[in-house]
Amino acid sequence: MEEPVTEEYTYIVVGGGIAGVTCAEHLYILHPEAQTLVLTATPLIKAVTNVLPLTKTLDTFEVEEHDPNTLQSKCPSVSVIQDCMARLDVEKQLVHTSAGRCFSYQKLCVCTGATPKVLAERGPHVVWLRDTESAQQFQTRIKDARRIMIVGNGGIATEMVYEVTGVEIIWAMKDKHMTAHFIDPGAAEFMQPELIREKDEGPTISKRRKYTVEHSSQISRTSLIGGSLGPDWHSGLKLKGKTERKIIMEKEVEVKRIFEPMEVMQLEEAITRLNSEEGEWPVYVELTNGKIYGCDFIVSAIGVTPNVSAVTTGNNFALGEDGGLLIDEKMRTTEKNIFAAGDVCSPGWQVAPHWFQMRLWTQARQMGSYASKCMWSSLAGEEIYMDFCFELFSHATKFFGHKVILLGLFNGQGLDGKYEILLRYTRGMEYIKCVMVEGRMQGAVLIGETDMEETFENLILNQMDLSEYGEDLLNPDIDIEDYFD
Repeated sequence: MEEPVTEEYTYIVVGGGIAGVTCAEHLYILHPEAQTLVLTATPLIKAVTNVLPLTKTLDTFEVEEHDPNTLQSKCPSVSVIQDCMARLDVEKQLVHTSAGRCFSYQKLCVCTGATPKVLAERGPHVVWLRDTESAQQFQTRIKDARRIMIVGNGGIATEMVYEVTGVEIIWAMKDKHMTAHFIDPGAAEFMQPELIREKDEGPTISKRRKYTVEHSSQISRTSLIGGSLGPDWHSGLKLKGKTERKIIMEKEVEVKRIFEPMEVMQLEEAITRLNSEEGEWPVYVELTNGKIYGCDFIVSAIGVTPNVSAVTTGNNFALGEDGGLLIDEKMRTTEKNIFAAGDVCSPGWQVAPHWFQMRLWTQARQMGSYASKCMWSSLAGEEIYMDFCFELFSHATKFFGHKVILLGLFNGQGLDGKYEILLRYTRGMEYIKCVMVEGRMQGAVLIGETDMEETFENLILNQMDLSEYGEDLLNPDIDIEDYFD
């Protein structure tokens, strides 16, 4: 068989999600004359738009889907090809694709993201949300649904519970309170009223740019995962079922078994626990607390797994404890000239006291940007320093319609419970929590329009002793910004 012609590039970025596109854009800024290739499995790529800086480490932004030509017109030396990596030859620095093409690189960045974890008994009645295609499939299914079960307690599950109307939702979570991945029980109580409030069903204006694409005949769609959903994933989607909105929270539970209707009817003990359900459901779920619910379908929102298989097959990459590609402080993997950014990687350096990894859009963007600097400096022989964003964990999002800012060790991560909490709580307006150790702020949660994120960021970074202020630190009659900015 004739070997394919090798096409040469200075940089290759594998992945068209937030990390990959950010990396390619910044490579063009740093090294515009170099030829860069973005290899993407899906016909649309992700782009970060409308960036609004809030603090030194924190931005808000939107994520749009773009035709690849948009990136190529903005960055002329960047090429985008829709194809899948079939094999990575780390010795010869070659990428072989599913379509039979071969590309050489001097520096390569793996930005293949993460794959959703799914319930062990995944079937036709179990769906997941990770990319735009799965979100659109969810919209199609929800319009005829009377009841769904959402399994999980992270950001996607939380937003889905808030955004979906006209359907009964069973929210199954293994934690003691909702959205435990991000907020504490107090913040959960603050947001609880939004759960039962029927949302305004006025028209929603999508901030996403829409494109119509043809499915590629060369690549199987069934095995592909697109770039992760951005912070406004539900914009423009009509997420309404065919009955009244109702939410039942099942806490401290997991899914024990999933039944087809015929299987359930064969279980006498199950029938007694169905609480005289009306009619037959397409699928039944038994939870570990013994309850059984019938529903139209189940949404699996139980987290993600780094998508490393595309590069690890036949190679010797070191992996982190969570299965991501292990990277050092220059975003380098353990294979020569190969870097990684975003959800696919795991930090292998001694991280700063107030930073940790969560696989979020904000970190995907930050890592993609920093990886481009590391790739360029490695090639140019220039010395660079670790990006300041790795000094402090920071994330801006919205939960239940409220602006949410998370800073530092916002839930006391790694402090073994040895911390104090300062709290300011105005029902329906704001929720401010500070995590304090020996008078120094270690983290904060800001819900609502508090305008205190920059002040708190400085206090966490500077580690100023605030003991003398005590609880007055959050006294609404004292403008602490005048003291500490």
